[in-house]
Amino acid sequence: MNVKIEPEWGAALAPEFEKPYFASLTEFVRRRYAETTVYPPGRRIFAAFDASPFSATKVVIVGQDPYHGPGQANGLCFSVTPGVAMPPSLVNIFREVSDDTGAPMPADGDLTRWARQGVLLLNSSLTVEAHSPGSHSGWGWEEFTDAAVRALAFGREHLVFMLWGSHAARKGEVIPRDRHLVLTSAHPSPLSAWRGFFGNHHFSRANAYLREHGKEPIIW
Repeated sequence: MNVKIEPEWGAALAPEFEKPYFASLTEFVRRRYAETTVYPPGRRIFAAFDASPFSATKVVIVGQDPYHGPGQANGLCFSVTPGVAMPPSLVNIFREVSDDTGAPMPADGDLTRWARQGVLLLNSSLTVEAHSPGSHSGWGWEEFTDAAVRALAFGREHLVFMLWGSHAARKGEVIPRDRHLVLTSAHPSPLSAWRGFFGNHHFSRANAYLREHGKEPIIW
């Protein structure tokens, strides 16, 4: 199957594109885009991969599925397009960044600037229907994004995986801890941020690890 995705990722994930589940997933997603409102825009489905090529990825942040409100989702987990109000989880992420690193609160919630530095902002499901969180879960996206995590876990070394919440932690169970830095904590949602997300120091710990292994730190 010809999938429009960043070439390095296309090579790394090529076996997935030929599997029956991916054909079924593609049919399902195309049908739902034709029949109802689905986010992100179709051209942005693989935006996380396009912005952070396989060989350039240094940090992986795992989300669950795209934002489901109008104009919010831009294909990068936790990120919103400039001009769109920051969702509470993203506000909490920036709060921890500021507390941890001293970086000021940014003017907008577009995380493209992180992605261009090698932060793969990967949702477990890459599409969602308007006002219906989790609506495209269980159709094959999880298998596809699991394959992306495995490709990095076993095809690269000395990456940082930030896994917030139980859903992301489960996705990271395959990652060899002697090969990568795996950081886990509560989710940044207002319902759980006070139970371990705030104060996790993931951003400074990630940069310390990158420096230790001769990589440029992320400007958070």
